[in-house]
Amino acid sequence: MAQRKVIAVFGATGAQGGSVAKAILENKYFAVRALTRDVTRKKALALQDLGAEIARCDLDDAASVEAALKGAYGAFVVTNFWDHLSKEKEVCQGKLVADVAKRLGLKHVVYSGLENVQQLSGGKLQVPHFDGKGEVEEYFWSIGVPMTSVRLAAYFENFLTVWKPVKAPGGDHYTLALPMGNAPMDGISVADIGAVVSSIFNSSEEFLGKAVGLSAEALTVQQYADVLSKILGKEVRDAMITPEAYEKLGFPGAEELANMCRFYQMKPDRDVKLTHHLNSKVKSFSQFILENQGAFKDM
Repeated sequence: MAQRKVIAVFGATGAQGGSVAKAILENKYFAVRALTRDVTRKKALALQDLGAEIARCDLDDAASVEAALKGAYGAFVVTNFWDHLSKEKEVCQGKLVADVAKRLGLKHVVYSGLENVQQLSGGKLQVPHFDGKGEVEEYFWSIGVPMTSVRLAAYFENFLTVWKPVKAPGGDHYTLALPMGNAPMDGISVADIGAVVSSIFNSSEEFLGKAVGLSAEALTVQQYADVLSKILGKEVRDAMITPEAYEKLGFPGAEELANMCRFYQMKPDRDVKLTHHLNSKVKSFSQFILENQGAFKDM
C-alpha cells in the first residue's frame, strides 16, 4: 500500500465522498485517505475495514486541511452548502482547499463543482448552492491548481425525499411537482458518481483543466412520472407547476429550487455519453426506482 499514490477524499462519510472513496478502493490503483470530521463514525470505520486510511478534517480549520493533504497525490473535494446554507462559507471552504492544494503541489484535484448561474444569467437568477461552487471552480483554475470539475445532474435520490410524488387533493392519482415545463431534466444516482471520479483520476491527462457534466439520462417530468407509475403501480402525473408557483410554496429553498429549474431549462452541458463511458454500470432512473421501491411503501 505504501507505494500507491494517495487520494484524499473529503466528505468520505457523506453521499458523494463515500461513493468516491469506495470506488477508488475497489479500483486499487490509488490508496485512499478518507477525510471526515468524526473519525469514530460507523461509515468511517467501514471505509477503514475496506483499506482506507482515516483522517480527521474540518473544512473550517486550515491546519486540519493542511495535515489532511500532506503527502497526497490528489484529492476529491466536495463541500456541503446544505450544512449551513451559506454561499460565502462554501466559497471560503473551497478556496481554503485550493490554496493548500496549490501550496502542497497536488497533482490532480477533482472538485464537485457547478455553474455560477448568477454570472451566466447576468444576475437574473441566483442559485446559491450552484453559484458558490462556480466561484470556487474559477478560483482553483485561476491559481493554477491542476483540477477537473465534475458538475452533477440532479440526484435521483431526491425523488425518494423532497421530490416524492404527493397525493392529488381528492384525487385517485399522485403528482410530481418540478417546474421544468416540457424541458428534459438530467439526473443521476449519487452512488454512481464514485466510479466516474475514479476513472477521471485514472486518466488525469485527459481531464485536467476541464469541467465534466455528469448525467445518467435526461427525462421530462412526465417521463419521470411514467417510470414511477409503471414501477409503483400508482398513477403519477406531472403537476405542471410553473417556477412562479413553485417559489411561492414557501418551504425553505423553494425560490432557489425554482431558479435551479429555470437554469436547467437553459440546458446546461451534461454529457450522458461520457458519463456512461466513465462508468459503464451507471443506473437509469427506472433501475434506480426498482432498487428503491421500499422508499415508496407509504404511497
